[in-house]
Amino acid sequence: METKVTIPVLQQMKRDGRKIVGIVAWDYQIAQIADRAGVELISVGDSVGVNLWGHATDAEVTVDELLICCKAVRRGAKRALVSCDIPNGPAQAGTETAVSAAVRFSKEGGADMVKVLGDPGVVKAIVRAGIPVFAEFHGEKLPAEELVEQAKRLEDAGASVLDFRHSGPVAGPAVARAVSIPVIGGLGGGPWLDGRVRLAHTAIGYAAKWIDSRTETYGNAAKLSFDAFRALIDDVRSGRQIKGG
Repeated sequence: METKVTIPVLQQMKRDGRKIVGIVAWDYQIAQIADRAGVELISVGDSVGVNLWGHATDAEVTVDELLICCKAVRRGAKRALVSCDIPNGPAQAGTETAVSAAVRFSKEGGADMVKVLGDPGVVKAIVRAGIPVFAEFHGEKLPAEELVEQAKRLEDAGASVLDFRHSGPVAGPAVARAVSIPVIGGLGGGPWLDGRVRLAHTAIGYAAKWIDSRTETYGNAAKLSFDAFRALIDDVRSGRQIKGG
């Protein structure tokens, strides 16, 4: 078995100029596959609400729902570092509630760190509770200087990794240079950061909307699944004997 990825490993990758690759996943099977493929980070995102359970928004996701996903991913990921999002409700309900959620994800879910939208006070409180933090912040319509200062505040608060959304080719490299911790990008990330995170469902084209889509993916599991189900339907209706469960 390969050496388990840790936060110091990610920090060394930044110093060496090696890109960190992360996948957002919510289930045991995808976690196993991504882990075996060699990603460094599996992020259990609150995006599960819309993408897996069909909620109208991610804001509907609860700690208990994410905890189920976190446990499943942890069972599947033996090498990759596992992060779990603190959902929107607890993150905005106050520091004590956010820390309580972080403790549950760490102790019950087995997460190596938790992700929270970048409030330095909340970050500091979670770190004081002994749990590493993956701090998210967004770059839309803000000057690079302000984003650099925001990143520095999160680093000073104790964040171990930053998720810089919508970074752009100006603010992105400026932030990555300004802090010593890894800066990776989810939505709107780019090669100017220390790494990239992408939804597993997007990477493999696993969503009904991608059956006919030209979205940039690395596979089309939706079309493959659609064709397989159509073949199953044809076989059952034709009276063919099918082996297996």
